[in-house]
Amino acid sequence: MLKEIIKTNNAPAPIGPYSQAVKAGNMLFVSGQIAINPETNQLVNSSISDETHQVMKNIAAVLTEAQLNFSHIVKTTIFLSDMDLFAAVNEVYGSYFSGDYPARETVAVKTLPRNVNVEISVIAAISL
Repeated sequence: MLKEIIKTNNAPAPIGPYSQAVKAGNMLFVSGQIAINPETNQLVNSSISDETHQVMKNIAAVLTEAQLNFSHIVKTTIFLSDMDLFAAVNEVYGSYFSGDYPARETVAVKTLPRNVNVEISVIAAISL
């Protein structure tokens, strides 16, 4: 199986030894995205809604680079700094899909990179 690294300047550069996404066979594995604005390299964390929108925009940029969109996502993982943020994150997250939602789990963790409140990773199917 061939492996292809997906990279775009329209999403934040990795802050560690990983790729933004890896295409393997018919699947695209998108690394966890946090709310870094790729144009300014600054965190967008004025509110949990703004933070979640930036995360979703970063995911969209990686998907676009791979010539995919949110309808290709089959699985997501959401990491939260506090489960009390679930409803607000869920509302923003849900607005990026139009039915046929992907499988998902949401977990609260002790800390996230750069002390953000939300990180989301996705798996997409290249051909549906």
